[in-house]
Amino acid sequence: MSEKHEAFHVIPPAPQPVVPVLGGGVFPVRRIFCVARNYAAHAREMGGDPAREAPFFFTKPADAVLPVGEGECGRMSYPVATSDLHHELELVVALAAGGSGLTPEQAAGCIYGYAVGLDMTRRDLQAAAKAARRPWDAGKAFDHSAPISPIRPLAEVLAAGEIVLDVNGVRRQAGDLADMIWNVPETLAFLSRYFELRAGDLVFTGTPEGVGAVAAGDRLHGRIARVGELRLEIVAPQHA
Repeated sequence: MSEKHEAFHVIPPAPQPVVPVLGGGVFPVRRIFCVARNYAAHAREMGGDPAREAPFFFTKPADAVLPVGEGECGRMSYPVATSDLHHELELVVALAAGGSGLTPEQAAGCIYGYAVGLDMTRRDLQAAAKAARRPWDAGKAFDHSAPISPIRPLAEVLAAGEIVLDVNGVRRQAGDLADMIWNVPETLAFLSRYFELRAGDLVFTGTPEGVGAVAAGDRLHGRIARVGELRLEIVAPQHA
């Protein structure tokens, strides 16, 4: 007779990454997807072609999220292995449902809400990866590389609205969601061709022009109309 063994964790399971939701509760994060160069002006500043070609994507681990509470200023340690940390302010879409091969209309029906996010980037490592034709993970997917505001429940599609970022009170990024090359439903539909989207997924939808470097001591203030605000201070790393 074969023995039955009860399944058990051989090491303690990692905690579930979550993001607060305005009005109460938390949103459990499954995966983080990011679309690159989704604003024409930003595509140009990064040396790309703003033509309306199919979007391309990269990912961050779920525990890259750095939740910042409403009205609070978060703190992000300047990451290791870089001397060129950049900000990229983005609209983040939180999904309550998903699927594969979605139409834009079906994708729109999967939206739970939105947040203000920062795709923090170790630009020097990303540039080296590009030059060597290697993946971007070291430049994009590091610890706390996805600071995020509380999620605002809002199932409708946001097609327009101001998106701006100030660093130390000086305007760095300014645009409108209407400037996206691919709007939110289109982006989600494209993404669903490559991955089965599910509830709990976060999708960073690209950044307007004006990305640039930040240093320890800098204070960032991002705002997206009808979504909210995100405040973040870059602090010096704490060495043991």
